[in-house]
Amino acid sequence: MGRGVTTEAAGGPGGGALLVVGDVVTDVVARHRQPPAAGTDTAAEIRTLPGGAGANVACWAAYTGCADVRLLGRVGADAAAWHERALRAAGVRPVLVVDPEAPTGTVICLVDAGAAAERTFLTDSGASLRLEPADWSEDLLDGVVRLHLSGYLLFSSSGRALVRVASASARARGVPTSLDPASAGFLRELGAERFLDLVKEVDVLLPSRDEACLLTGLPDPEDAAAELSRQVPLVVTKCGSDGAVVARAGAVVARVAAAPATPRDTTGAGDAFTGAFLAALMSGTELEAAAAQGCRAGARAVERVGGRPPERG
Repeated sequence: MGRGVTTEAAGGPGGGALLVVGDVVTDVVARHRQPPAAGTDTAAEIRTLPGGAGANVACWAAYTGCADVRLLGRVGADAAAWHERALRAAGVRPVLVVDPEAPTGTVICLVDAGAAAERTFLTDSGASLRLEPADWSEDLLDGVVRLHLSGYLLFSSSGRALVRVASASARARGVPTSLDPASAGFLRELGAERFLDLVKEVDVLLPSRDEACLLTGLPDPEDAAAELSRQVPLVVTKCGSDGAVVARAGAVVARVAAAPATPRDTTGAGDAFTGAFLAALMSGTELEAAAAQGCRAGARAVERVGGRPPERG
């Protein structure tokens, strides 16, 4: 594996584990009630929190009932110990590779403290996008029954190479693979055709409404989900306050209503859905009920500041 692994390899007793491969970053969340004013101060509530789409998914999967969740990620030496402690506290078994050159990724989350709690991200990916095939080990799949890949991996050449290696390892073992596109902005830069070629071996795709529409060029999220399911066996499109859409074999098979929530910060809501949905699938829950569990987790997430669930205790 890559240099500087800070935690033990992801082995362990028993089976039924979820392995997440993806980004671990530090979130600086700034909640502001007035639009940021150029050239002067704007009052805000600012907190520094552990984040990253991949790490958030892992934490929500553990929080919603998956007993064995493991995470492979890359961080800088500046925050490795802090992130390891946070992941362990959330019930996740971390395998964090310490990058010898790059600092831990940092995302500044500007959150409108109004009713919608919409957010804007300023992203310095740092070490998180430097995961590479050398960080992978076949042993990581021991006891694993599902592999989840953060879509952020596709936005660097080393990450794309890792996706190919990890996906091939999973296929060889008969382990199903899921992927969350992660960012409409980065996805637009990568290009829909290239993205779809990269995920052609994925079993489950979990895009947001914007990502699904971007990938297909279709304005309606149900049509987009159905179209994507012609290329990926199962597509679950997350539609925020409009719930979720489940599609297979070119057709929508379920529509799930959102759970009620009073938003404070929408950061990580999609990650919460993904983690809870995967945890439900692994417990044998039917698709529609699993999507409903995802919606409930998403609602819980938007009522909290940051992208992680409450600490277990």
